[in-house]
Amino acid sequence: WAVYEKPEGPDTRNSYNCPVVAGYPEVVRNAIMPEVPVDSPVVTFRDAKKLRAACRKYLTGLGVESTTVRRAIRAAFAAQEEYEQRIATLNRDALAESRAAGGVTILLAGRPYHTDPLVQHKISDMITDMGATVITEDIVRGDSTTGIADSHLVTQWSYINRILRAAHWAAAQQDVHFVQTTSFGCGPDAFLLDETRNVLQRHGKSFTLLKIDDVNNIGSLKLRVRSVIESIRFGNTARERPEPFVTTKTFTKSERRRTLLAPFFTDYVSPLVPAAFRQAGYEIVQLPESDNESAEYGLRYANNEVCYPATLVVGDLIKALDSGCYDLDETAVIITQTGGQCRATNYVALLKRAMVEAGYAQVPVISLGMGSSVNPQPGFGLNWAKFLPLALAAVLLGDCISKFYHSAAVREIRPGEAMRLREAYLEKAKEAISRNAVGELYGLVGEAARSFDAIIEEKTLPKVGIVGEIYLKFNSFAHKRVVRWLVEHGVEVVPPVLTDFFMEAFVNRSVKHRTGVQRSPVPLAMLRQIYGLLWRKMEQVNRDASAFRYFTPFHNIYEQAERGREVISLSAQFGEGWLLPAEIVTFARTGVNNVVSLQPFGCIANHIVSKGVEKRIKTLYPQMHLLSLDFDSGVSDVNVTNRLMLLTDNIR
Repeated sequence: WAVYEKPEGPDTRNSYNCPVVAGYPEVVRNAIMPEVPVDSPVVTFRDAKKLRAACRKYLTGLGVESTTVRRAIRAAFAAQEEYEQRIATLNRDALAESRAAGGVTILLAGRPYHTDPLVQHKISDMITDMGATVITEDIVRGDSTTGIADSHLVTQWSYINRILRAAHWAAAQQDVHFVQTTSFGCGPDAFLLDETRNVLQRHGKSFTLLKIDDVNNIGSLKLRVRSVIESIRFGNTARERPEPFVTTKTFTKSERRRTLLAPFFTDYVSPLVPAAFRQAGYEIVQLPESDNESAEYGLRYANNEVCYPATLVVGDLIKALDSGCYDLDETAVIITQTGGQCRATNYVALLKRAMVEAGYAQVPVISLGMGSSVNPQPGFGLNWAKFLPLALAAVLLGDCISKFYHSAAVREIRPGEAMRLREAYLEKAKEAISRNAVGELYGLVGEAARSFDAIIEEKTLPKVGIVGEIYLKFNSFAHKRVVRWLVEHGVEVVPPVLTDFFMEAFVNRSVKHRTGVQRSPVPLAMLRQIYGLLWRKMEQVNRDASAFRYFTPFHNIYEQAERGREVISLSAQFGEGWLLPAEIVTFARTGVNNVVSLQPFGCIANHIVSKGVEKRIKTLYPQMHLLSLDFDSGVSDVNVTNRLMLLTDNIR
């Protein structure tokens, strides 16, 4: 299980492996379920010392002598270094020969697996048969002179970083044309393609993309390749001076006066955001929920292969800026950012590029996260020590209101009472937050529990649990109001909670530290102590919320992790990570045997942590029924409704 690859150049931020490639062992183990053991020790190629330690630990565990392990590791490092130097030299020699002969040179970039002739349909042979020389992105290995700073892309994946560096190099060459191969549904490429196109266009060069998969029309590929080569022979040179790179304005200290526009996320947290950030000294406008116009705006400024949440977030913000309701010189936009292995880290890059294309480069973009920002914003900062207690109380209360509402809405004696209480307690939460009254927020939990309990009748109903990608499962418009449909059809929904998504970080840090992938800046014992304090708060919330007779309590995240370990490695920390299968197992153990998993179409993380573990979960818990629903801007309402009807017909 390779979490990190070797870094590509000094100016790259990170070197994650692609989540699908990293998760191959889990796919093999869970989908095929072979009789022989499948070992997948966790390793990192980012740190040679940690890689050596991981190899030693695994091999000595198999009985290999330590001296043999040390010799093997030295030989492996030497072989890898020799390979990298040799392949770079071969590319440079091929380029020199092509130039000496006055030939055409194509830099054919792609994933390492695209070198397989079966995968790439022998495109490289096809190009050479037409008289051109093929080189690869490996030509920039060891090249410290080609930078990639002039790009919106967050440099998070190793292969992506190398391809982007190669695009910058090729763009500056008068006699090299850049062609990129991509596979259908490749998540990292969804964000890379626009960046490579922009880099080449700024240098006056065209960008050729070849999409290859197992059903591609080879004749069509051959025609495109021939057209490219003929156009190069006719004359295709770069500009002497490339166009300047344009990005959005940096959020400096002088920009703090600006009003921040935030995209809508969920009914239970988004309404509380403006009051919370006012306590930190920022004025936020919470935009309304997405609509069809948001999707249209998003598709206009983002290619249709990025994940659906990104399409909607970009669409919401560009639509707002385009509305004329805001003074652009007094406005900034703000989005959350994880900074991890999932492609959601690049939402900020997608948004900045879209804003430049839409003509809003003067509007700064703020990315909100717990770690160091991947986006320069020296004027923005939160005092987390003061902000976190308020944020925790608000999120816990929001989760409780969601739990109360979804159980009460299908049992209310008078129609509309549950919705009335939901809105009333969200208003009370806003008022408490505006006074920074953390204790009052916790006090509202018990009060709300008693109020919701008073409006319902005893009734046993079929239950459906909701899991999935963080945005899809919380955002009603994004998932086409699946949760509302279930409630309207008499199904008790066990909703997702935001609290667990944040608590997951405690386990993730511990796992990375123990597997040698990344040392935790906080001692593990202290992490446990901090979580212990938070868990005591959550236990108090559980006690207060139990005044509502159908309340489902919050679970200890470390116990959830042990349940997740039944079906997947805890090193699966991209997207929802191990938490998603852990939630499904928890549902199975607590009698919720019907689960709907909501994810964006082509979500690379969910291919591993949701669809990839379905067979194993059903083997361990045969009573579990798992329905996976994919969403994008073109998904059919009828198809979603039909699948929900099949689910509900089978559980009544």
